[in-house]
Formats: sequence, C-alpha cells, structure tokens
Amino acid sequence: TSESVTEGHPDKMCDQISDAILDALMEKDPMSRVACETAVTTGLVLVMGEITTNAYVDIQKIVRETVREIGYDRAKYGFDCDTCGVLTAIDEQSADIADEEIDAIGAGDQGMMFGFAANETEDYMPYPISLAHKLARRLTEVRKNGTLPYLRPDGKTQVTVEYDENGKPFRLDAVVLSTQHDEKVTQEQIHKDIKRYVFDPILPAHMI
Repeated sequence: TSESVTEGHPDKMCDQISDAILDALMEKDPMSRVACETAVTTGLVLVMGEITTNAYVDIQKIVRETVREIGYDRAKYGFDCDTCGVLTAIDEQSADIADEEIDAIGAGDQGMMFGFAANETEDYMPYPISLAHKLARRLTEVRKNGTLPYLRPDGKTQVTVEYDENGKPFRLDAVVLSTQHDEKVTQEQIHKDIKRYVFDPILPAHMI
C-alpha cells in the first residue's frame, strides 16, 4: 500500500514553499547554504531555519506566489494567498555545518528517499506508489483545467496492490481517494465524477 498527496495538502504545501525559497536563492547565488523549513496553519505561514547567502529574495512574495499557484486564493478555501500572515525566522547557518569539508558529504545532515528501483513501471518506482502519484496528478489536473471546478487543492490517494507468487503486481485490492470540495456538491456527484474523470483514465481495467 502506498499513498500520495496533492499540492494543496499541508505537508506538500510546506515542501513547495521551502523548495521555492531554495530555488530562488540558488538562482541568484549558487553557493547559498539553505536549511529552510515551513509550517502552515489556517491563515498563517511560518518560514524558519538557517540561511547563508549573498543573495536577496523576497520571501513573503515567494510564499504568496507559491500558495496562489497551488490554488488557495480565497478565504472560503480556508487559506488565501493575499491575506494570510507570513512570519519569517531566519538565522545564519552555524559555522559547524557551514564548513567547506561538508562538500565531501553532499547533503550534510538532511536527506529523504522513498522506495527502490523496480522494473514494474516506466518511472522505475514500485507499482503502488507510481499509481498513487498518477491518480494525485490527475486529480490536480481536472481541478486546474476546469473539468471539476468544485474541487479544492487538498487531496490524497492510496493504492493497495496484490502481487502474485512471482512478485508481479496482478490485482488492485483497494483504491482510496479523498479530496477537498465545495460545500454544495453531493457525495453522489463526487463519486460519479471521480470514477469518470480520475479512476477510469488512470486505473488499468484488467487489474480491477
């Protein structure tokens, strides 16, 4: 079983804000040292960490543009890129980890990975996580292109795959999808639309 979340999920939202700040700093000063974390709650973004750089970036502007791109652009969504509070608490990096010797280590004290190389899929990821990612991407696609305008940015997909005795995926045991949506839409409508516009184009019929 593997799960994937859409760009409006709070965890993913924090990652995208931190990434956008890192990208902006690296673009102006490739030697920037950036250990940046983001926390969010309703109406508030907190950016904190340690940064050593010769560049200047407008963190507040980067935060708001990132949140707007995700799709939180009105208060009734629980978050509004134009009116949310943005707090920054940034220090210079400690000399202990800003040492040039750290270059030999690469990422220093932070690293994250998932899965392993597998020949089950074109992207070399295990089948369950690959399918969960595809469903999450499709959910975002039908929200942003206007196919399902009642969707909101936060969503999650989960796929459980049964493998045969040779270690090959042969059956989808369970597929779960949850999504934020406008208050007016019925569960029946959501079920019908998600099947038609998300599940049917992505899930292989012979595996169901």
